Amino acid sequence: MAQDFSAALTAAQAGSLPDLLGLQWLEATHGHVRGRFDVDKRHMAPNGFLHAASVIALADSACGYGCMTSLPEGGTSFTTIELKSNFLGTARDGGVAVEAKLVHGGRNTQVWDAVVTNETTGQTIALFRCTQMILRPKV
Repeated sequence: MAQDFSAALTAAQAGSLPDLLGLQWLEATHGHVRGRFDVDKRHMAPNGFLHAASVIALADSACGYGCMTSLPEGGTSFTTIELKSNFLGTARDGGVAVEAKLVHGGRNTQVWDAVVTNETTGQTIALFRCTQMILRPKV
C-alpha cells in the first residue's frame, strides 16, 4: 500500500493560502490526491456563486501536492509551467471535492488532471490540467 501524506500536507500548509481557504486533504499518495473544502463566504464571488479562484486553488493545490509526493529520483521540488481549467458548474453551499491524478510522470515534467465536483449534487464543477517542471539541485 502506498504511503499517505495527506495529514503531513494538511499540517504543512498552516498559514498559507490552502489553509486560509480551509482546504482539507483526504488522501495523498504517489500519483493520486483527494481533497475538499466546505463552501462558505470566503469562497464566493460578489455575485453569490463560487469564485473561480477558489476552484483553481483547490485543483492546483491538489496537483501541486501530488507532484510533491511523486517527485522522480533526483527531483527536489517543482514549479508550475502551465495550467488550464474548464468550468462546467458551480456550488453555493455544501462541499466541493477534488480528485487529482498523475497523467505523465517524466524525469523533467509531470502532467496532472483534476476533476472538481459539487459534493451535494455530484455535478462536475471544473476540469483542470497542469504541467509541472521538476527542479533539481544545481551542479
